[in-house]
Amino acid sequence: MRLVVDLNRCQGYAQCAFLAPDVFAMHGEESLLYDPEAAAEQREDVARAVAACPVGAILLEADDADGAAGPEAVEAPEAAGELAAAATPGGAP
Repeated sequence: MRLVVDLNRCQGYAQCAFLAPDVFAMHGEESLLYDPEAAAEQREDVARAVAACPVGAILLEADDADGAAGPEAVEAPEAAGELAAAATPGGAP
């Protein structure tokens, strides 16, 4: 499985780091570090982390080694991202 995080969209809420600490980690208060090639054993934790991202910044792609055929986009609902942006100081464009 392959992870892609839109670091421009990420707001540093750290929900992913709480739910999948072996894959995601916060460096300081705002900088996210992550393993783009997370192990298959982490799939359940990663799926929870992807779904919990309030701004939908994480994309999970299944590869052939996972037994899936093609990308599997798992994102938080857009409305949740809009609510999170509205709650951020200064808002988001």
